[in-house]
Amino acid sequence: MSDSVLDLAPVVPVVVVPDAADAVPLARALVAGGLPAIEVTLRTPAALDAIRAIGAAVPDAVVGAGTVITPGHVEDAVAAGARFLVSPGWTDVLLDAMRRSGVPYLPGVSTTSEVVALLERGVREMKFFPAAAAGGTAYLKSLAGPLPQARFCPTGGIGPASAPEYLALPNVGCVGGSWMVPADAVAARDWARIERLAREAAALSAGGRCR
Repeated sequence: MSDSVLDLAPVVPVVVVPDAADAVPLARALVAGGLPAIEVTLRTPAALDAIRAIGAAVPDAVVGAGTVITPGHVEDAVAAGARFLVSPGWTDVLLDAMRRSGVPYLPGVSTTSEVVALLERGVREMKFFPAAAAGGTAYLKSLAGPLPQARFCPTGGIGPASAPEYLALPNVGCVGGSWMVPADAVAARDWARIERLAREAAALSAGGRCR
């Protein structure tokens, strides 16, 4: 795996798994559609079991944990086999835990001061969240000039229409989103639909940018 989460794929599916039994067919559909990096959010009791199942049964998937907000989450996610970590925000305590984990991580930011503080700590790759609500592409464009060393995975309010605009920015490596894993498709176990949506997402290279 690349040391950079941002270079795995143009789009990282942000997945909520209510039932761990669905994790493997869901991951297989996403990988078949061309999205190998899968962020399983720690928002359900099934999340850690889902990460374990995907890691064991879907070798082409790079499964990570999202909504990581405590050192306990870091430990549990890595023990379950998470290969990267994503947080919606960060503190020094959480950042230290992610750094000690030994796996790539994306701490979340939504302000310039947070970006500068992470750069000061040697972190150059971050999640920009909630992207749409925090200023979207206009905000990220504004950061590119004074802070060109920071790279982002914007997540939050991004869909197939807006993703290309984000991907065209020089300081965006990938975007995160859940539009290719709609809750009704997961509930219906419509893996063919999810694979089709994943394939469409994987084809996004926004504004002529090649992946």
